[in-house]
Amino acid sequence: MIELVHLVKRFGELVAVNDLSLTVPRGEFFAVLGPNAAGKTTTLRILAGLIKPSSGSARVAGFDVQTQPVEARRRLAYVPDFPFLYDKLTPWEFFRFTGQLFQMEDARIRSVANELVARFNLEPYLGKQIEGLSHGTRQRVAIASALLHAPEVVVLDEPMVGLDPHHARVLKDVLKEKSRQGMTIFISSHQLSVAEEMADRIGIIHQGRLVAVGTREELRRQSGQDGALEQSFLALTAQEANFTEEKVAAH
Repeated sequence: MIELVHLVKRFGELVAVNDLSLTVPRGEFFAVLGPNAAGKTTTLRILAGLIKPSSGSARVAGFDVQTQPVEARRRLAYVPDFPFLYDKLTPWEFFRFTGQLFQMEDARIRSVANELVARFNLEPYLGKQIEGLSHGTRQRVAIASALLHAPEVVVLDEPMVGLDPHHARVLKDVLKEKSRQGMTIFISSHQLSVAEEMADRIGIIHQGRLVAVGTREELRRQSGQDGALEQSFLALTAQEANFTEEKVAAH
């Protein structure tokens, strides 16, 4: 469902993504972890077709996001960490607008939107302009609208930001249900607990490189740490930092 092949993204002298390759199959819940400025958001934006890679390719459901953007985006939903919404619309108007973009019939939009509205507790806000909603409520509107057209792949960048514990739990439950039904979930998070609880596999990005990928148990073995995911994460990113320093020193 997701194929990243030797992705490289440079911003001047900075290499934000460095030869990253990864395959995520249909129905997998995949979480990407990494320190600040590791390259997570850049990778997600390339996958969403928002920025072009310097080299390499990204494919969604077999379609290249650069050369076949329309076909790729039909099958994809992307929720950034600070999603853009049309402030003068109400959530209900925004759902209709989103559904029409994906050529959904009005009856289908109403049916699916009503289900998502109930799940994300959005009923009290449907008639209010989005500009007056809290960040957490806007985040729930963005996530519900992303799920509206039943995408095959959903990419979310820090989706728990701004959500209270109750709605974070709702989102986790919804995403896990969707992945079990065959939707591929690709999520970036600073919250290791989200990855530990939810993900089928986890990738760790550090300094633009995918330094480790696997199940929680596989990451424990790679890191030599038997404890929580945090211990594996810290050990693997420290190993990569030491490796990079040694390469620099050798040159």
